[in-house]
Amino acid sequence: MTAVPRLVLSAPASGHGTTALSIGLLAALADRGVTGAGFKVGPDHVDAAYLGLAAGRPGRILDARLTGPDRLAPLFAHGAAGADLAVVQGTMGLYDSVSGRPDEDSTAAVALRLRSPVVLVVDVAAMGQSVAALVHGFRAYDEQLWLGGVILNRVASPRHETMLREALDDLGVPVYGALRRHELPPVLPARRHGMLPAIGGEAEAVRAVRRLGDAVSATVDLDRLLGLARSAPPLTVTAWSPEPAEPVAVPGPPVVAVAGAAGGSYSHPETVELLRAAGAEVVTVDPLRDEELPAGTRALVVGAGLPETYAEQLSANRRLCIAVAELARTGRPVLAEGAGLLWLARELDGAPMCGVLDAAGHTRDGLVVGYREATACTPSVVAPAGAVLVGHKQHAAVLTPRAGQTPAWSWDGGAPEGFVWRGVHASQLSLHWAAAPEIAGRLVAAAGAEPAGVEGAEAAR
Repeated sequence: MTAVPRLVLSAPASGHGTTALSIGLLAALADRGVTGAGFKVGPDHVDAAYLGLAAGRPGRILDARLTGPDRLAPLFAHGAAGADLAVVQGTMGLYDSVSGRPDEDSTAAVALRLRSPVVLVVDVAAMGQSVAALVHGFRAYDEQLWLGGVILNRVASPRHETMLREALDDLGVPVYGALRRHELPPVLPARRHGMLPAIGGEAEAVRAVRRLGDAVSATVDLDRLLGLARSAPPLTVTAWSPEPAEPVAVPGPPVVAVAGAAGGSYSHPETVELLRAAGAEVVTVDPLRDEELPAGTRALVVGAGLPETYAEQLSANRRLCIAVAELARTGRPVLAEGAGLLWLARELDGAPMCGVLDAAGHTRDGLVVGYREATACTPSVVAPAGAVLVGHKQHAAVLTPRAGQTPAWSWDGGAPEGFVWRGVHASQLSLHWAAAPEIAGRLVAAAGAEPAGVEGAEAAR
């Protein structure tokens, strides 16, 4: 059983200010000495990273499609352990689902599984008494949902605020705060920078989080919100654990380098926890700044949070590119997702990369976004051939060819994708290892073993 105070922040639709308010709430509470834990609904590494920066501990993703709905509450309980308050930032509108499965992966569905009160953030800039009809509709749509109150954003004036509060008071809906139009400014670094400013501890990101915290402190009734969060009932679940069912037999803890920065990795926090639990010594390597792999590295993991927009900096770090290519050439495990695949390619938009894979990347307009139920085409460290896993894709750049002679994945309606070569598994499909924790054990076992011979290298590529 897990008893942790918790809130889900959602909105009628995207663009109402849920991200800024969630980050600001965690920052404001941290300033008061309240230990927070931040979670993001859906596969958004960027928002999760800023929630983590505000809370001072890793932000985590809750995604029913990637991990299965039954793992949501256990993963939440694990990530919220030791926290005074957990804040779950929703995605899109409260009842929306990007995968078309609202009963499974909408913010409302997550709130129901967590038995958590929901606070609706409403942009009221062009709204008067109609806010009552809007909120009433969201509360009545699902009687099982616990709509605990609202926060009003972009209020025009004191008179406007009074009108809104009176309309909601008639419904018996508490208002926990009201922010003027200028009080929640767009101060976060541009999303094209990805999660790097947050995990890199860059001054712009730190200042932005602090400013959002100050705004929330000045406009939101934190004590009443804490009271609402503390009224959430205990969760009758066992917290998820990264500990393997069977220990991995290795002669010593192999060094596994995970791409990231000083404040975290480009992978899910559970990835690092699973690797450590499987017996690895996990160290961080910064692809943008470190010129060599950590001493003794026997495997490399590059998560999907690495931003595509840093191709020039990745290319300029030639010494590290050479070291990664040598690690792959010797047969050591190299797992790359998202932009990590592009980094392993021969080039990206004409800039030389690591040259592990005989493929060239180029950036196009628009994004490829969506979930895929993927089947492993080739046995690898990630999965045996025929294994089926759900992953997520979000990228602008594409590779030519799309797959190697031994592809990583296939799925209905799409050509095979990704590359399996020696110990390399590279694809733009991103996985959540909590759904397949055996990946960590397979990787640690491969890292601890002597690599296979390297004869026939070029033919294998």
